Amino acid sequence: MSKVPDRTGTGPGSGVVPASDAVAAFLRTVESLPQPVRPASGRRGRLIFAVDATASRQPTWDRACHLQAEMFLATRDLGGLAVQLAYWRGYRDFAATPFLTEAEELARRMTGVQCLGGQTQVLRALRHAKAETARERVHALVLVGDAFEEEIDPACHEAGELRLRGTAVFCFHEGSDARAASAFRQIAQVSGGAYAPFDSGSAETLRALLRAVAVYAAGGHAALARLPGRAAQAIAGQLPAPPGGRR
Repeated sequence: MSKVPDRTGTGPGSGVVPASDAVAAFLRTVESLPQPVRPASGRRGRLIFAVDATASRQPTWDRACHLQAEMFLATRDLGGLAVQLAYWRGYRDFAATPFLTEAEELARRMTGVQCLGGQTQVLRALRHAKAETARERVHALVLVGDAFEEEIDPACHEAGELRLRGTAVFCFHEGSDARAASAFRQIAQVSGGAYAPFDSGSAETLRALLRAVAVYAAGGHAALARLPGRAAQAIAGQLPAPPGGRR
């Protein structure tokens, strides 16, 4: 297992917002979002919801089953959302659903999954997202996990490939594992996405994070970039506007 170097530059004088401040700003921005305007294209945003389903994740998996409907509700006025559930568990077990447009169907699929012990497969999730967006644009990839047990360089390479294809990666890190935190920060940064930690007991934090990324996937960066204040600036710094707009 190789050591993950810290390339995030979050020390004093770096100009980078600490993780705790960044997630607080992220949540404040979500609450401040203006009433969205439906895109002229009317097309649904596409989001891959990739969740670690190894044994340690069962409590948060159960919680996410109840919270995932927030993603659909938050995007009704933006043209809607299509979500694909992807997960890894056990020995090289990786699965993905079709893109779903109903919260009830996604919940049904999630409740049928039992978490099993195994190694992380973040790299496989990134490669899967690249293959999907090569077929049809995926606007955001959400990674939810508490560990990273792989090589960081190949993962960052795939994150960079996703950025070139317009797919931002949002890494939501549960717990306090320093190696995972460093890896998820780098993946998010290279992809043009965002990193946010959350506590295993905080359903409201995870709810707000999922809602915010769903809005981004369905409506783009512009709504966040237009918001005034330090919170909006902090988020805009993590989510660079793609050249020529999102769609």
